[in-house]
Amino acid sequence: MPDVVPLPQARAAQLHILFSGYVGPHVASTVTFVRDGERLVIVDPGMAPTREDILRPLEALGVAADAISDVVFSHHHPDHTLNAALFPRARFHDHWAIYQGDVWTDRPADGYELSPSVRLLATPGHTPQDITTLIGTDQGIAACTHLWWTERGPAEDPRATDLTTLHANRERVLSIPDLYLIIPGHGAPFAPSAATPR
Repeated sequence: MPDVVPLPQARAAQLHILFSGYVGPHVASTVTFVRDGERLVIVDPGMAPTREDILRPLEALGVAADAISDVVFSHHHPDHTLNAALFPRARFHDHWAIYQGDVWTDRPADGYELSPSVRLLATPGHTPQDITTLIGTDQGIAACTHLWWTERGPAEDPRATDLTTLHANRERVLSIPDLYLIIPGHGAPFAPSAATPR
């Protein structure tokens, strides 16, 4: 795991939570929209009660689904990928490649610059393939990540494939200068604090 965290070069992105996820009797992923110049990015278009729960808030921002340029999967569990087909013109990003139409382009995620204000960071632990999306905004850096399900953790991820690596990557993300917001896999965004599970 690299010691240096590759940070976004710019701090110009706008971010919006389209849908705040949850776990319990039902499960849904937190779906995030990022605008960085001409790049229109969706992170984790997974399970939601209906497709409209993702599309309606996007349309309220004046953005059509077919205008989305990029989709990022934090990992490949269906609760984070199920609604990817809503964005037919997008490039799709995961831990090791970019996919569009019938083109598969290999590249490691760690440090990949999706746009001047958006970088990908390899953060395995929940799965071996997990990545975090770092977003440079005028308030600081936000991290879309499944290192936490919600603000409370859980402290020990019950589905983690490697808890030691997960805890190390939590520390890696929490050490990012100007980190002001964590957008977890299944909950509302929260500000990192001393109480954030490490």
